[in-house]
Amino acid sequence: MKKSEVPQDKSNLESADIKEIYYAVDEKGEYTTAQSTGWDPKTIALDNAIADINERVAKAKAKVLNNETSPIEYYMELHKMDLNILASYVGLWKWRVKRHFKPKVFKKLPNRILNKYAEVFDITVEELKTIVHGD
Repeated sequence: MKKSEVPQDKSNLESADIKEIYYAVDEKGEYTTAQSTGWDPKTIALDNAIADINERVAKAKAKVLNNETSPIEYYMELHKMDLNILASYVGLWKWRVKRHFKPKVFKKLPNRILNKYAEVFDITVEELKTIVHGD
């Protein structure tokens, strides 16, 4: 795209006074960089992704409050992780992490395992064990 055609649409970045860098062709036909305030299709896609994440977090929280899953699943969603990533961060097999989603299993976890999760989520073990209703 030509440097003059680099999109300058309103985006989430604008409020943070951040600009994105795009490669464009200048008047001489050479590649150069150009700053952009945003691009509508990218903003729409990002907004949709954030809405999806917020919905998954809300569902996980409701499941914890209904005693259908453990707080580990909630914090995993809150920190934008999936099962594979969380398992690798805590150094456990994926099937073990998934098993820890069960409230009965979670309540019996030793402190050394709970500490691993708390460290990954950057919270205390007490915070891990409880979810504040106002979150």
